[in-house]
Parts: sequence; C-alpha cells; structure tokens
Amino acid sequence: MEDHAAARAAAPDRPGASPLAFDNSYARLPDRFFARLAPTPVSEPRLLRVNHALAERLGTNAAALSTAAGVAMLAGNRVPSGAEPLAMAYAGHQFGQYNPQLGDGRALLLGEVVGTDGVRYDIQLKGSGRTPFSRMGDGRSALGPVIREYIVSEAMAALGVPTTRALAMVATGDRVLRQDGPEPGGVMTRVARGHVRVGTFEFFRNQGDLDALRRLADYVIDRHYPTLKTAERRYHALLDAVVAAQAELVAAWLALGFIHGVMNTDNCGIAGETIDYGPCAFMDRYHPETVYSSIDLGGRYAFNRQPQIAQWNLARLAECLLPLMADDPKDAVADAEAALSRFAARFDAAHLGRLRAKLGLATAEDDDHALALDLLAAMADNRADFTLTFRRLSDLDGADPAGDAPVRALFDDASAFDAWATRWRARLARETRDDATRQAAMRATNPAFIPRNHRIQQAIDAAYDGQMGVIDDLMAVFSRPYDDQPAFAAYAEPPEPHEVVQQTFCGT
Repeated sequence: MEDHAAARAAAPDRPGASPLAFDNSYARLPDRFFARLAPTPVSEPRLLRVNHALAERLGTNAAALSTAAGVAMLAGNRVPSGAEPLAMAYAGHQFGQYNPQLGDGRALLLGEVVGTDGVRYDIQLKGSGRTPFSRMGDGRSALGPVIREYIVSEAMAALGVPTTRALAMVATGDRVLRQDGPEPGGVMTRVARGHVRVGTFEFFRNQGDLDALRRLADYVIDRHYPTLKTAERRYHALLDAVVAAQAELVAAWLALGFIHGVMNTDNCGIAGETIDYGPCAFMDRYHPETVYSSIDLGGRYAFNRQPQIAQWNLARLAECLLPLMADDPKDAVADAEAALSRFAARFDAAHLGRLRAKLGLATAEDDDHALALDLLAAMADNRADFTLTFRRLSDLDGADPAGDAPVRALFDDASAFDAWATRWRARLARETRDDATRQAAMRATNPAFIPRNHRIQQAIDAAYDGQMGVIDDLMAVFSRPYDDQPAFAAYAEPPEPHEVVQQTFCGT
C-alpha cells in the first residue's frame, strides 16, 4: 500500500491556468455541507484515456486535458484555478441500516462547469485520497474499478439511460491493497449533473438541522428542477419530481437487464441519474432474482426488487422533507404518502411502455403486460439470455415462424418460446405498422451490445498487462449499442461457461 504520510506531506501544485472554466455553486453553501481539502498527490500520474466528446461538451478538449498540467489536475496533483475542492457530507441507509455519517470518503468535488449545452456539471475525482469521511478506508481506488466505471457509465449513456459520465482515467503509479492483494491504483474523473443524494438530506435530518434541509432543498430546486421555483408548494413538488425521475430511471434499468447492486440511499441521486458503478452488472441469462454484488448476501438489491427499493429510498427522502411540507405533521405525512403512492403507477407505466417497445407494439391492449411477463417467465425457466432474446426477436417475421431458429436456440426447451411466439404474432396482427418499420423500431430499443461482465474483466486484465486496446474496442462497440456492427459480432455473445463472472465488487 502507498505511503500515505509521504503523500500527505506533499502539496498539490499551486493553482494555475485551468482547462475547465469552473463556476461553483455547491461550495457557496455553508461549511457544514462539506469539508474543504485538496486531493492527495500520486507518485507517477499517467493519463490512460480521456473522453473527447464529453470534454467538448464541458467547453474544453482532449488536447488540453492531455497536457502535463491537465494530467496533473486529473490525477489530483494540481488544483486548477477556479476549482474549490471539497468532500461532500452525507449519511445513508446501507442495506437498510442507517449510518449517520458517510460522506465522500474517496472522492473530491473539484468544482462545477457550465457546459456548452447550458447544463451545470459536477467535476469529481474518484480515488483522490483520504478525506475526513474516509473512516477506515484509504481514499484510493484500484485501477480495475476505475476502468469498470469508465466503460459501464459511458455504455449506459449510449444506451440512453440517465447516468453519471466518465471524463478521464489516470493510473497513479501507486499500489493499493484490496481483497486479492496489492493492485495498481487509478483515479477517475466523474461528471454528473449533481451529487446530492437522498443521504445528503438524511445527514441534516439526523442532526435536526431544519435550516440546512431548507437550504439543500432550495439548492436542488434551483439547480435541478428550476420550474418548481414558482410552485405554490415547492417542497411537495420537489418530492413529486424526484419520485417521477426515479420511477423512469429504474424502469430504464429493468428494460436493459441492469442490476445496480448497491441501491443504498447514499447512491440514490436527487437529479435522477445512475450513480456508482461498483457491484453492478447487466444480466446474461435472465432470472428475476439475479444478484451479482459480493456484499448483497440477502438479495436485497436483486434485479426484481429494484423498484421496491427505489420506493423505499424515496420514503426516506419524504421523511426528510416532512418539516418543510406542512406545519401540521399529519398533513405533511398525508401529502408525502400521496406522492410516494404515485411511484408505483409511474413505474408501472414506464416499465410497460418499455416492454411494449421491446416487443414491437406501438398500440396498447389490456393483455400486453401479461404477454411480456409470460415471455420473461419462459426466459427464466429456460435460461435464455436477456439481451440476445430481445435483439433476435427484433429480426423475426411478424407472421412466419420459419426464421425463429436464432431465438429458439436460446431456450433450453424451444417449445416454450414457440407457444409464446404464437400469441405474440397474433398480437402483432392487430398492429398497423409493416414488418420493416416494426423491426427497425425494435432494434432501436433492444441493444445488440451491452457491457457484459466477462468483457469488462477481460479489458481490466489486459490493462493490467499494459494493453489498452481491449478498452478501446469496447468503447467503440458500446458507443453504438443499437447497431449490428458485424466486425464486433463476438462482443454480443454471452460468456462461455469458464468466462462467467459470478460476483462483482465495490472496489473499496
């Protein structure tokens, strides 16, 4: 493990010209919202990859970030002018148990940038050293989790799901000690519309700090939900908006077979983005109770429980907002319960809409939900691959089953698919679109490529051997997940038995 005392003794380079134009709003909140400190320098920073398109959106470019000064900033060795690095304070329920103080234990918010699209983005270093919230952690990250988050978050963005983004990854030249021994260290630059979490509100509720709760709620409204500033009951409207955003987000996850893995309240973002790609995974074979996280021993965050957990997390947010919603506690509780009750309907509508699109249905009929659920049940019973089933279904003829072999081959008992496909085609017969139009629409919602666990692990292993080309191939493939890309057809295939990754880890 690196020598932390020596690292702390060094100071980041003095502020100089910055490749990013910082305009920081969170740093203007009271000091109890965060701890100000500089990142801890690393010994030999080396830029591994930078996200060209995202850099342009942030008003800079890859060339500026690739200079010595740019790399020093991305590694935490230099605090650029305009940056105001801080570790955010928050609490959270972890696997249902409340922890009153978590905070950014291995991340620092450098500051904020208003992008060329007019959106304000957080620029955060992950793995940049110890903070007052690190507890027993070293504040660092192994290179493997950096690579994993870089790949998966960018794949998620290309899939069209709200998510934090990856701007750059840097090798530190230092070693960190993890479960399998010393590993090379890394720092990732994460970009997000915001890092305020349900747990941020819980932090102040636990302290009985009503003034901070109000300041935080007003900040979130101003930054993320500005149309609510003139709402008659703005805090009611805020809760309702976050409920709607989370319902849409989780519906998007389930439509892609994604399992977050650690849906603690400190990983539930108020802005409605997917945040924290630690023990996450996209399913290969479909089963609703699938769990990948090495620490989720009870299956709390299994695939099919994600909507329930999202609503549970939102209930914790509602508890924090109660004092702001009404003077009479009974009125506040009634209003909060009404907002929370709308989650199920919003999720169900969003999820069913996505399932209809995956099945090629442009119109709505009462039995569509049962049709979709019956396919999923047949997939689970017959160990069919989630992504390939829907992708190959996109290519089938709407009337003739003669070409069904590619889908049938995914089912242990092909007759289970045959029985379902007969019902599906009867339903398609009541649609008005021609086959070609339907197939194109299905391909636009059923990806050919997802970041499968075994491919990510291969990329990490290759990078540890000094070969970055595998990462480049994956990034190229995942940038166009809905295109066929024949040259990369192998990347669409599920793992061989010896390649299956059974568990994923958080990286701390």
